[in-house]
Amino acid sequence: MEKQIAKDLLDIQAVFLRPSNPFTWASGIKSPIYCDNRLTLSYPKVRKDIENGLAKLIQNHYPECECLMGTATAGIAHAALAAEILELPMGYVRGGAKSHGRNNRIEGLVKPGMKVVVVEDLISTGGSSLECVDALQEAGCEVIGMVAIFTYGLPKATENFAAKDCSFYTLTNYETLIDVAVENNYIKESELEKLKAWKKNPSDESWMQK
Repeated sequence: MEKQIAKDLLDIQAVFLRPSNPFTWASGIKSPIYCDNRLTLSYPKVRKDIENGLAKLIQNHYPECECLMGTATAGIAHAALAAEILELPMGYVRGGAKSHGRNNRIEGLVKPGMKVVVVEDLISTGGSSLECVDALQEAGCEVIGMVAIFTYGLPKATENFAAKDCSFYTLTNYETLIDVAVENNYIKESELEKLKAWKKNPSDESWMQK
């Protein structure tokens, strides 16, 4: 499944690899990869594989789950579709509380003690994803973990999730993706060294000289 989802993301250009012409993230980090998993919703077969995969991750790792909560905005559709497969309630967590009405940050029914799995599309450092975990815990939910389509596998994410004592599972990951990219001629094998060096320390731009 990891290799198939990775190939799907490359095929529909939800993921771009440009080790010789890096992207600049909003944080200022120079990166050889750019990911836009929102595109997966426009491709029915890919979308179906992803939602079935997310549902299977939840069944296998979080069988006690009582509710799915998507991250706004990218995780909302995936949470809804996976919840439909699993026949579970769902909702989503806003980036911030509404400034009108009931000022909700969490949309959907949540109850104290409810066992919740957060659904995300992409895990980079984990910062924004874990803010959703905080909001749900403040509402009295028991967040038992998180699932996502893709992770860069950055050391900072591992540290952040460990600090929050929150587990996560993804359908595919950066290491698998770059291997699949070489196998399918999306990149040259000679570019692998740059891609691997970036992952070890994204803020150190010396990887571009590899």
